[in-house]
Amino acid sequence: MKPIQKDELYAHLTQFLKAKGVEMKDGSYPHGIQSGCSLLADAINLSQKGITRAKVEIDKNLERMRRVIHEKTAPKPAAKAGGGSRPPRSPKPKTQRRNQASSKR
Repeated sequence: MKPIQKDELYAHLTQFLKAKGVEMKDGSYPHGIQSGCSLLADAINLSQKGITRAKVEIDKNLERMRRVIHEKTAPKPAAKAGGGSRPPRSPKPKTQRRNQASSKR
């Protein structure tokens, strides 16, 4: 988005009001409206810069997250035949569970 010029909003507003039959003449009231339009243009421009910066950061973090997910879920490389293979793990011994009927007394 292109930045908004400070007087651009005021110019459009005066044209709109003139089309509706309201003419803005020099004075304190139009000067206040012009100051308000200038502040609004600055706020819009700054927020647009912030949104653009946030989008860049989000895209960067999203790409990093995709890379991590890919690394974690990628298939493991096949083990080389012949050497360095690990022996299979022995199964865990089963633990005895308490009898739940006797514990509810």
